[in-house]
Amino acid sequence: MTVVGARIDNRLLHGIVATSWLPQSGATRVMVIDDKVANDPQMKEAMKLGRPSGLAVSIITKEKALNNFKNNKYDRQKVFILSKTPDIFLDLINEGVDIPKLVLGGTMTYDNAKKITNRAYVKNKEISIYKRIRDAGIPVVSMYTTNDDEVNVMNFLNEGV
Repeated sequence: MTVVGARIDNRLLHGIVATSWLPQSGATRVMVIDDKVANDPQMKEAMKLGRPSGLAVSIITKEKALNNFKNNKYDRQKVFILSKTPDIFLDLINEGVDIPKLVLGGTMTYDNAKKITNRAYVKNKEISIYKRIRDAGIPVVSMYTTNDDEVNVMNFLNEGV
């Protein structure tokens, strides 16, 4: 199994991801890891409509994702992973999943959060998670589209922390 993309995005699988990120990644499977969406049949079906044709899609809980990776379910696939929060990626890294780079895409706007770009914010309580991801050797950058320049997220999180 090869992870060809890892992205934090509050909208998960949506237009920019489906038309830009996924085709450019070479993924054969897009994996949405989100407990709320995975446990809501209507949200799950609506999200499946956004996948590009010919691409397998998994919309699963964090627990199921960890088990599937542990059991080598995706060994013959190129996986692009989407989640709303960084803790999912830290858990995957801790389970031995090789993530080449974590991209912070669009997030909600939060009060008392670090503004990374006009579309990306990091909650103060998540800073330590991002630092642990970085300490595991994974670059953490922010890009909304594949045409954007990479912004090193850690440059913003190291200030005053």
